[in-house]
Amino acid sequence: MARLPVLEPDAETLDLFAPPPAEPLPPAADAPASAAEALATAGAVSRLLRVGRIYLEPGVVDYARGREILARFPDAERVEVASHWNIPGLHGNEGLVRDWTRVKRDTLVLGVRKSLSCRPNGRSADYIAPGLSNGCAMACAYCYVPRRKGYANPITTFVNADEVLGFLERHARRLGPKREPNQVDPAAWVYDVGENGDCSVDALVSDNLRDTVARFRALPNAKASFATKFVNPALLGYDPRGCTRVRFSLMPPRVARVLDVRTSPVRKRVAAVSEFVAAGYEVHLNFSPVVVYDGWLDDWRALFRDVDDALSPAAKAQLACEVVFLTHNEALHLVNLGWHPRAEALLWTPENQEAKESEQGQRNVRYRTGTKGRFVRAFTELLGRELPYCRVRYAF
Repeated sequence: MARLPVLEPDAETLDLFAPPPAEPLPPAADAPASAAEALATAGAVSRLLRVGRIYLEPGVVDYARGREILARFPDAERVEVASHWNIPGLHGNEGLVRDWTRVKRDTLVLGVRKSLSCRPNGRSADYIAPGLSNGCAMACAYCYVPRRKGYANPITTFVNADEVLGFLERHARRLGPKREPNQVDPAAWVYDVGENGDCSVDALVSDNLRDTVARFRALPNAKASFATKFVNPALLGYDPRGCTRVRFSLMPPRVARVLDVRTSPVRKRVAAVSEFVAAGYEVHLNFSPVVVYDGWLDDWRALFRDVDDALSPAAKAQLACEVVFLTHNEALHLVNLGWHPRAEALLWTPENQEAKESEQGQRNVRYRTGTKGRFVRAFTELLGRELPYCRVRYAF
């Protein structure tokens, strides 16, 4: 079984792994009124985003949102590209591996979303929505998005938010009322609006998330949902009125120190749950990925007890969770060896993993059949003892 790598407190480690500075959460009424104010006030911005180069498709400037973002970063170099995919010198450039986090910090891609479709899901949501972003400024070592994008994975923001949100509204209205409850939600059609990025970080770039929350607030039969590892106080002022579900992703802090690179500290995410519930969000927990190593259950027990101590009665009353054990990927494994090999000591453990071909034809690895079942049972039994009020929506 894997052993947790020991991080030495040298300058390189502190720069790479130290969580971005975070300000205490203000009351909802004092939250910044726009993404521009969030950009100016959030203490984490200078660590997460110092945009020096913007790649943009030609049509970006035709949209008000595109012009707003460009005005927000007036000193950034602008490079026009034919498409936000396969940008020469960015995607597919193996030499960028060692600059993995710098590219995420310094580079922004702006595009126009062309394909608009909803994919049935049944786990985190009823439908996976066409997202308003792709990629992330954070650098979680296990993230599946870089598997598709080669050697660089900065934020791509789509500027045609009105078109995308209009499509989602029409989709939800065609569905009508949700007549049969399911594990996703008993009454609302739930749309995952952040499958390929982190919406809380995206809100530092544009008002796309604010607009999304407002659009779902007006839909009587639908709810937006996204997972996040970043605590953005600006979201407390979005007035979701129960129509947006935030899923804070958690793992034991000493594992997150290795794997959740450039994210908010786990203790900050835990502390934010009650604040977000008070601000009108539904808040669930996303225990993902669950990584198996020597002492893993002891670490999860300690985390569950921290959660129990931190949550308000109101937060506990509405709590549910999803549990997802690690799936890794051979191509991402090779990329990680170039910039963060210590993570692979936890993620790539052939002695207890087996190969699985993904729907996209990629070679993934997961914990072995049979062994994984025992891991899942041990985890959910522990969760049931420590947080008996936390409903498990699904676990695999």
